[in-house]
Amino acid sequence: MLPDRIIRNGRVEPERWSFVGVEPEAAIQPLPEGPIAVPLALWAAQRESLRARATPVGVWLKPEDEPAALAGDVSHLRFVAVRFPKFTDGRGYSTASLLRRRYGYKGELRAFGDVGRDQLFYLERVGFDSFALAPHRDPESALASFGDFSVRYQGSIDDPLPLFRRRTAGVAP
Repeated sequence: MLPDRIIRNGRVEPERWSFVGVEPEAAIQPLPEGPIAVPLALWAAQRESLRARATPVGVWLKPEDEPAALAGDVSHLRFVAVRFPKFTDGRGYSTASLLRRRYGYKGELRAFGDVGRDQLFYLERVGFDSFALAPHRDPESALASFGDFSVRYQGSIDDPLPLFRRRTAGVAP
């Protein structure tokens, strides 16, 4: 079950995307109206017909999906989501970083699944800009997590220079 509220642009908003194929027992066809996110396998099989839809279409990735499969599509996609099936599965961090750095994805990048407050700061660092927390977690109280740390030592998507390089260049941390 997916939450009906997400964190996007630093605030809690209603979810507007319908995720197709997340629940194994749910039918994929017919596709619902409105903005939909489809699994990578469905996108690969029906790319042209999905692009022809009158409403926005995004793609969601499983942990084992290769982000390289979207390399030729990143300029056409406004929405990509990465599923975190378990709190301890960190493969989505690498997926986000690859999508942003290697493939130049500029659209909305959503982390969803078993996502919690403690992960948000780090998820944002690797390129996620929207978050669907696990249904039992409160997105309003999770907003504070983005301010948990005032100094970042490592470089990442949100700040490519590590702290020692910023200090050498005279840039404040």
